[in-house]
Amino acid sequence: MNDGFIKVGAASPVLRVSDPAFNCDRIIEMMRSGAEKGVKVLVFPELSITGYTAQDLFFQKSLRKSATEGLERIVKASSALDALIFVGYPFEYKGKLYNTAAAIKGGHILALIAKKNLPAYGEFYETRWFTPSPEENVKVEILGDVVPFGRKIILSCNTMPTLSVGAEICEDLWVPDPPCIHLAENGATIIVNLSASDEVIGKAEYRKSLVQSTSARLAAGYVYADASYGESTTDMVFIGSNLIAENGSLLASGTSFLGGDMVISEIDTEKLISERIRMNTYASKDEGYEMVSFSLRLEKTTLSRIFPRHPFVPDNDKERAERCRLILSLQALGLARRLEASHAAKAVIGLSGGLDSTLALLVAVNAFIILKRDLKDIIAVTMPCFGTTERTKSNAERLAESLGVSFRTVDITKSVLQHFEDIGQDKDDLSVTYENSQARERTQVLMDIANKTGGIVIGTGDLSELALGWATYNGDHMSMYGVNSSIPKTLVRYLVRYTADTSKKEEADVLYDILDTPVSPELLPAKDGKISQVTEDIVGPYELHDFFLYYMIRFGFAPGKIYRLARIAFKDEYSGETIRKWLVIFIRRFFAQQFKRSCLPDGPKVGTVTFSPRSDWRMPSDASAAAWIEEAESIVAE
Repeated sequence: MNDGFIKVGAASPVLRVSDPAFNCDRIIEMMRSGAEKGVKVLVFPELSITGYTAQDLFFQKSLRKSATEGLERIVKASSALDALIFVGYPFEYKGKLYNTAAAIKGGHILALIAKKNLPAYGEFYETRWFTPSPEENVKVEILGDVVPFGRKIILSCNTMPTLSVGAEICEDLWVPDPPCIHLAENGATIIVNLSASDEVIGKAEYRKSLVQSTSARLAAGYVYADASYGESTTDMVFIGSNLIAENGSLLASGTSFLGGDMVISEIDTEKLISERIRMNTYASKDEGYEMVSFSLRLEKTTLSRIFPRHPFVPDNDKERAERCRLILSLQALGLARRLEASHAAKAVIGLSGGLDSTLALLVAVNAFIILKRDLKDIIAVTMPCFGTTERTKSNAERLAESLGVSFRTVDITKSVLQHFEDIGQDKDDLSVTYENSQARERTQVLMDIANKTGGIVIGTGDLSELALGWATYNGDHMSMYGVNSSIPKTLVRYLVRYTADTSKKEEADVLYDILDTPVSPELLPAKDGKISQVTEDIVGPYELHDFFLYYMIRFGFAPGKIYRLARIAFKDEYSGETIRKWLVIFIRRFFAQQFKRSCLPDGPKVGTVTFSPRSDWRMPSDASAAAWIEEAESIVAE
């Protein structure tokens, strides 16, 4: 339960309609099985004690009495388990019958939450047997406990403040104004749904999209437990379509055709709270919902869910291709509009033969195609100096030629040496001044060519470099429009590879070679004609930094939690000590380099993480990293 993770389960026991004794045996078995697996919130289907399809048998006192006896057995069995359990139970109150979710913990019933929306259309006729939930809660006595009964109830964990659970029942989710909206607005971070949703063609996909979209809209976890084998097939068939979602992502799903199956995953309640805090439009209300306290033992939740190594990049090939196509289109559209608005005659790009400038050039070409303009109005400039290798210089020229854009070579060696003489810099002193002088000279050349041709300079730096401050202030840090400013390095590589995979051979060949070239600013002298300055040897692996960046900026996770997730994601790639080392470096650089991000040029936002000082990221340049560093350095590497 540390780091906000809570293990949840959606169970579909085998049942017999109108046989509570049998059904409760199966429920208790699955309760114990769930507890053995560490499940802390366990949800059973609608009317799981009796079976949903008992129909007019609900009028029979014998069934209701047997259901209550079965509920008592479940409650007693729960006393040995550390879990909040929801079971479906027909509750009789003041001469009316209610379809309820009994919330059970530690040998006690905590609440009875009644269904509000009773369907009486198609194959459903619940209003024949049940009464909708009362508008306001009342106190009722059941099995020796006095508990709230109604629908305005939230179960709040006093040992895990981020865990608050609200419940709704089947049809409640499918209506225009579902109870879950109000439960979330009043503090529930997880919604459970006890359901008996029969299966018809097309319903499974709609149900899945409904659960996912609801969890996204509410920034909540959603646990959906569906009825399965054993329900009456007189007019309906149930297949136990169980779902667990978190903030729009489907964490786990399963179909229990024959019953007896349980879907399990872990919901990150800290992440949900972080999302709600970030969204100022997220409504927080106090509509008189009753908060019922319960406790869980604090213990480490074993994580079974997957954390992708590249969170900015979809794992699925088809989805990744679609994402690449969309991103390239967004970048090109942004640049096209800027070219129009600035009445730019040319687009000027410093083309190094590396990944970032390659992507920027591809985007520029797409923008000119959109505008139906001559590609020769794109001026790609290579500016060789001390560290330039023949490979990158050649690739730059080959790429420009294959794309049909104008290409220029401006050797800046003499200019930089003159500058060294002017400022008293020893040409053999390979210091930061040695490197940055070259970067600033290149930017000056590009700016002046843009002035001379009536164009604008297209920035090439990416999101990862901005996070690490791996850019020369007023050098490659500056441009008139930064097309890659919201693209992390890991995604840059996929965008270039996607283009290579869909290009003609001549263009593809050079793109593949660029992809195989080590990432380098090429500011230090080459050795034997090869790159001597490999970026990732200096600042660390970009795939780690992009992972840190995603979870720190997108969700505000603390270093310890980021480390834990990275150990899972990169378990076969990096040791714990290596991850901890680069995490500390990431934090140090991120805080120290904010001044560069505070004055960034414009650039298109294409993802949820960007550093524009005008919109997504506002941070003081002199903020202290002490709290983050202290936690990161205290991590005991596993």
